[in-house]
Amino acid sequence: MKWIVPACIAALSCTPLQASQLSSYIASPELKAKLQEVYGGRALQRAEAFSRLLTPRAGTTDQQKLELVNNYFNNLTYSDDPKLWGEEDYWANPLEFIGARGGDCEDYSISKYYTLMELGVDEKKLRLAYVKAIRYNQFHMVTLYFSTTKSDPMVLDNINGRILPGSKRNDLQPVYSFDAKSIWVMKSRREGTLAGSADRLTQWTSMQSRFSSEHLRTPRRQL
Repeated sequence: MKWIVPACIAALSCTPLQASQLSSYIASPELKAKLQEVYGGRALQRAEAFSRLLTPRAGTTDQQKLELVNNYFNNLTYSDDPKLWGEEDYWANPLEFIGARGGDCEDYSISKYYTLMELGVDEKKLRLAYVKAIRYNQFHMVTLYFSTTKSDPMVLDNINGRILPGSKRNDLQPVYSFDAKSIWVMKSRREGTLAGSADRLTQWTSMQSRFSSEHLRTPRRQL
């Protein structure tokens, strides 16, 4: 399978091998109190584990970061949006995903994307991709990592926990990919065309707005 990555700088930034701003925020008494109020006491344990994930040892490679992040989030529980959030399609921000202890494919992918940037992975190497999961005959989202602009991307997925090159994931058919700034339509396995601003994705802009405003939504059920 051929995946295309355009050369484009995302709107978010991060600093390698320094204390994560998100990690510091998670440690704040205000957020801890809010997490406990909305999600219960066990959410604090998950947040503490997430905070440790955000402070890797110096010298941790990108590949090691991919494995750490993929494994951490894939341990959370899959749940459809209508059952968990009471909406047909709700994109949770990372703190909501961790607080609720689960979510669906968009939540796994978005949280991996943000966390990798927090860990210092170059945002130009990361994309979110909307694909068709052929085996399940349904649309699905994954996180992509490109070591170079021309490389075969590594796919971080909650269906298949192994991080494999896109060329080995013939069970996924690319539809479009995006980052914090732009969208690219995947016309085929070999062609990607710039389609405009990521602001066209209403669920994406809504999630970013809630994340920046520190909004935490209460789920309909406990996982």
